[in-house]
This record gives sequence, C-alpha cells and structure tokens, in this order.
Amino acid sequence: MDDIRSTAEAVFRSESGRIVASLIRISGSFDRAEEAMQESFAAALASWPVKGIPENPAAWIMTAAHRKLIDDVRKERTRREKQDSLRYETPAETAPVETPDMNFSDDRLRLMFTCCHPAINAEAQVALTLRTLGGLSTPEIAKAFLLPEPTLAQRLVRARRKIQEARIPYEVPPPDRLPDRLAAVQAVIYLIFNEGYAASSGTNLIRSDLCAEATRLGRVLCELMPKEPENFGLLALMLLQDSRRNARVRDGRLITLEEQDRSLWDQAEISEGLVLAEQALRVGRVGPYQVQAAIAALHAQPATDWTQIAALYAKLLEFNPSPIIALNQAVAVAMSGSLEDGLRRIEQLSESLEEYYLFHAARADLLRRMNRREEAADAYRRAIQQVGNRVELEFLQRRLGEVESV
Repeated sequence: MDDIRSTAEAVFRSESGRIVASLIRISGSFDRAEEAMQESFAAALASWPVKGIPENPAAWIMTAAHRKLIDDVRKERTRREKQDSLRYETPAETAPVETPDMNFSDDRLRLMFTCCHPAINAEAQVALTLRTLGGLSTPEIAKAFLLPEPTLAQRLVRARRKIQEARIPYEVPPPDRLPDRLAAVQAVIYLIFNEGYAASSGTNLIRSDLCAEATRLGRVLCELMPKEPENFGLLALMLLQDSRRNARVRDGRLITLEEQDRSLWDQAEISEGLVLAEQALRVGRVGPYQVQAAIAALHAQPATDWTQIAALYAKLLEFNPSPIIALNQAVAVAMSGSLEDGLRRIEQLSESLEEYYLFHAARADLLRRMNRREEAADAYRRAIQQVGNRVELEFLQRRLGEVESV
C-alpha cells in the first residue's frame, strides 16, 4: 500500500498541474476541475491496491477525472433540464472556440494566459496560476510572495470569485492581447522554476520535475512569441541556473556556489544559455530577465566577477525595486570586497525582510566572514526558525555549529 500511495503522490506532484489545466479547459471551472482531479486520485488509492498500478498512472487519473465531469454533466442536466453550465467536449456539444492562427496545443500554457486576465489583480493572477496550473501548494506560493498563508489563501478566493462574477471566459486571447498578459505568464514560469531550484519545503533542495517543466514552458513561450526578447532572456536564465544543479547538493548536503565542483556544471546548458542571452540582448530591448540572465552568465564563468554582478543588480533594481533584489545586490557588494558596505546595505532592509530567512542567512554569512561570531550565531538562529527546507536547515545548523565552536 505504501508503494501505491507513493506512486499516486508522485503522479500528483508531477502531473496535477497538467491534468487540472486540461480539465479546466474542458469544464470551464476551476472548482469542478480540482474536485474531479481530487476524486480521481482518491479513486486511484481505492482501485490500485486491488487491480494493480496501471501502466500509465497519469492517464488513468485523467480518464477517471473525465468520467467525473461526465457524471456532473448528467446530474446538472437532470437538475436544470437543458441549462448545462458545464462545457464538455463531446461530438454532441460545441467545443470552446480557439484562435486558429495561434498554436496553443499546450493546455498548461494556454490556461496560464487565461488566468492572467487583466481584470484580475496582477499578484492574484500569478498566485492563482501557480496554485491551479503550476502544481504549487498554497504554503509554497505564500513563501514565494513573502505573505502569510491565510492572506494568500484569501487572495486566491477573491481571484476565483472575480472570474465567476465577471464571467471571464476561459478562452485563448487573440494575438493582440497576448503581450498584455506576457509579464504575468513569465513570472509564473519563473516562480515554478524557482520552487524547483530551491524548494521552499520538504526533504529535497531541488525538485527536478518543476525545473524541467518550467524550462519546457519557456521553450514553448519562445516558439509562440519569437519576437519577444524577454522570453529568450527567461529561458537563458533558467538554463544557466539549472546548469549548476548537479553541483549544489552532495550526499544530501547543500554546497555553496564558491565551494561547488564546477566540473559538475552542465556545459551544454551553459552554452545554450549564453547563446540565448546574447540573442536576446542583440534585439536592443533590455528587460529584467535579460539582466538576470547576464548575472547568471557571470556566475557560470570560471571566476566570478562580483563587481560587475553588483552593477547588474543595480540595473535590475531600476526595473523592479524589490527588497530581495536589493538583498542580492548587497551580497554582491560584500563579495566584491566590501563586507562592511554589504552588511550595512543588508541591515537597511531589515524592516522589509524581517520574516525572510535568506535575509538572516545572508547577514549571518557576512558576520561570520567578519569574525563577528556571536552576532552571526544570533542571525543563523533567526534563519533556522524561518527556513522550511530540510537541506537548507541542516546547512544553516552546520554553519551555526561552526561559529559557536570557536
């Protein structure tokens, strides 16, 4: 039974976003789609111990969810006679209209554009898409937004209510409306990648399934809108970061960038990322993903040019004056040779990032390098209180032990 539950959980983790995206397209309803998917997983746990795990578990679950939607249609018709509120794709019914000259064969990407409707608050767009289509849980998204979980949950409820009350259609936007939604879609894809690159919770630091899916969606986005340089900047950024994946963890332990074995870096991903970054920059419309790709490209070099990285973070702050970007710039300033200046910059962010574990971890690291060990220990303890991933927790605990032992 444990093997069956593990298989079902693995399918849910890796395929739920793709399944629910298809179900939403078919049903036109977030709630019905998620209910059908949840019931199909429950049915799997009841059926598989008796009949065995199917050859294609994801297809089995998708089929079961489809049947649930069919049952809902029949019940709805019985209650409301001919007033069918559920759009189901059968020969007897009219399929949703799609834009003929746009290739939206990917349900997940199509629904990302649909969720990112301009009538919905921008942050709610991203949160809703991550929750429904990105396969991320509410706690994971709350951490990404630096929000309390109840606040994020209410934001999701309001977004769904807005879709229902405003009768926002579940349809592919025409080509002239796609650019208005592009920034939100890019943000969703990158947040999916980030959750895979450094999981906010759980026992593993890296979730390769999310990294691979985000990269795949990035490639589809480049094919869909090849004249948008930020799409190529985003893909380059993800490839360059992902190239370090195999060197980031050794025997279950987090390995920092400066301690990584660079021979383990994926040179094919680095080469492709560099080509894509240069291709995007040649267009002459520089955006934040291109700047971040340039930073990642510098990290991919044999020797890290922290001065140039700090300058690029200053440029990135012009696009997005985020305290997290300012934190990264402060670390780059410190690593370029001015620990005191970097620490001063970090401490200026305390009000904004007090609940962000990487703020305390970065501050602790600089204090450790400056041999201010008692202060470093206090900062490590604050970070330990807030971190959610076990690999990162164990790394911070080791660092705390190092500064306490002297």
